[in-house]
Amino acid sequence: MPRLSPLNSPFLLGFDRLERLLDSVAKSSSNGYPPYNIEHLGDREMRISLAVAGFSPEDLEISLEDNQLTIQGRQSDDGESRTYLHRGIAARQFVRKFVLAEGMEVGEAYLDNGLLHVELARPARDHRVRTIAVRSGPRKNKKKG
Repeated sequence: MPRLSPLNSPFLLGFDRLERLLDSVAKSSSNGYPPYNIEHLGDREMRISLAVAGFSPEDLEISLEDNQLTIQGRQSDDGESRTYLHRGIAARQFVRKFVLAEGMEVGEAYLDNGLLHVELARPARDHRVRTIAVRSGPRKNKKKG
């Protein structure tokens, strides 16, 4: 049985790409590791903070494709050189995905006391209103070229 989408409305046209992004994020967010915060820093700034204790900057990769921010962590396994009596600190790979609004810009990313911080900003938008002319008669055929 197909699931009903909140974007499945005759008034929301052309949002199929957004729906695929939301599905992708929903699948990746089911895992709770690593925990993260999203802070609202001002009218146009936000910060994503992920708890990545034990990861170095070399173990982390941040990429932006279209409006999807992906944060990956891969730790090199040095388990062969150490003998643990108890191993409670997670040393596993992760992938976290965030869908950003149109126009959001990713600023700097830095690691501080086991937290990876990614700064986001939304530049001011120009508000534009465009009037569409209505003409009478049949539709004009566009030339193929």
